[in-house]
Amino acid sequence: MAVSRDPNVNQAMCPSRLILEHVTSRWGVLVLATLLDRSYRFSELRREVGGVSEKMLAQTLQTLERDGFVHRDAKPVIPPRVDYSLTGLGKEAAEQVWGLARWTEKRTDEVFAARAAYDESKERTAR
Repeated sequence: MAVSRDPNVNQAMCPSRLILEHVTSRWGVLVLATLLDRSYRFSELRREVGGVSEKMLAQTLQTLERDGFVHRDAKPVIPPRVDYSLTGLGKEAAEQVWGLARWTEKRTDEVFAARAAYDESKERTAR
């Protein structure tokens, strides 16, 4: 697949949009951020990322591995042992999205206040 020499995420067919979608998806952000700490086995990662189903975690890991963000290390032992860790590219992406995630944690009260003000304004207008 040929890639544009000048990617522009605002262009409809820009290939960077799909990468952005993978990195900033609900589970993508949380998986990347969690793997910043250390490598995890699948079951550990699932416990750490609250609310993710086994299927969604497997899909997210596979997508992030395909994009070059996650390294899957399958050890030839019985029972099988598979560890997931970040690649250099994955660490860079994880640091970016983790900064945004931390920012949202800090600004939650302000967002809730803005929502309440917006909803109240809409209710007054509807009357």
